[in-house]
Amino acid sequence: MVGRGNGWRGIGDAWWAVGVVGIGWERPLHQAGSGVDVAVGSGTLVVHERNTRLVGLDPEDGSVRWDVATGRWLRAMSVAGQRLLVLPQSTDELACLDLATGRDVWRVGLRRWTGHLVVDGDLVLVGGWRGYTPLRAVDVATGRTLWEAEHDVRTVRPAAGGGGFLVGEPGGARVRLIDRRDGRELRAWSLPHPLADHDHEAAFTAVGGDRFLVRCGEDAVVRIEPSTGAVSGLVLAGTPLVASAPRHVGGLLWLGERGTGFTVADPHDGRVLWRIAVRPAPFGQVVADDRGRGDGFVLADAAGFLVFVDPRGQVVERVGITRRIRALRRLGPGRVLVITKGTLLAAALGDGARHDDRS
Repeated sequence: MVGRGNGWRGIGDAWWAVGVVGIGWERPLHQAGSGVDVAVGSGTLVVHERNTRLVGLDPEDGSVRWDVATGRWLRAMSVAGQRLLVLPQSTDELACLDLATGRDVWRVGLRRWTGHLVVDGDLVLVGGWRGYTPLRAVDVATGRTLWEAEHDVRTVRPAAGGGGFLVGEPGGARVRLIDRRDGRELRAWSLPHPLADHDHEAAFTAVGGDRFLVRCGEDAVVRIEPSTGAVSGLVLAGTPLVASAPRHVGGLLWLGERGTGFTVADPHDGRVLWRIAVRPAPFGQVVADDRGRGDGFVLADAAGFLVFVDPRGQVVERVGITRRIRALRRLGPGRVLVITKGTLLAAALGDGARHDDRS
């Protein structure tokens, strides 16, 4: 399968090389793929497939390195150095696997309906999803519980920063920083609008140093600085935004609009730079096009197209590569990982594309 663009295209006084999108490899998942089913680590790509298996793949050619049984479906999965933390939906346990071999390092039992999983160095925080369980901190090396909160808590997906974790109740107007080693509250901030939440997706965006952005209200982004305790309004988009956290890609802030595309803003002063309409609505990450020809971007829409955007926010090419896309991830320089309705697909962009004679 190969998607072909129109070669070189002139955009004002700039040039954009689309060239060929080549499919390096493709693997059937035997289930509907989603962004939570994929984790990219150092030299290994992990995917959940066949409803009950975790498979470690070589990201270069898609060959299988290991294949192990796991629980049905996933709530979360995250790489921590050379280890893989997995939170299945059906087993009520947190599993730690060796990233290179897939072998069990440890497993620890959890309360039913434990959700959210956030790694911070040698510690992983779980719990707080939909208010079903307390927050609980576990040592990555041993699986030993370091602390567990006394009461159930309802929080958006936490984020590591400021010597602890940022948490906050969906629809509330308060964000807290809790200590990573004992869970006690270190700081708290009042937001100008209710905290937005999209269930298991990220709620906070790190933008370098000790600064985080959080979505609140219908169209606002607020900046929090844990070290100073400062909180300030940053962006007012003027159009309804999705509830998930902004994306910080290529030095820009990408705010998902409801069903229409993105508002793109300056992450320093919040100025809205441009808006981009993509229909059907884009899925997955915004990926910086890092082929060395300029600072462009790649999006994916639900209809199966990769959408190329130039540094001025203009859509310059749409290349069809599959029938339906569920998520998009960066795989490496000039390469993207596409999660489709039932397959995992690695694509090379532009001059790095691998030609494939299939049609």
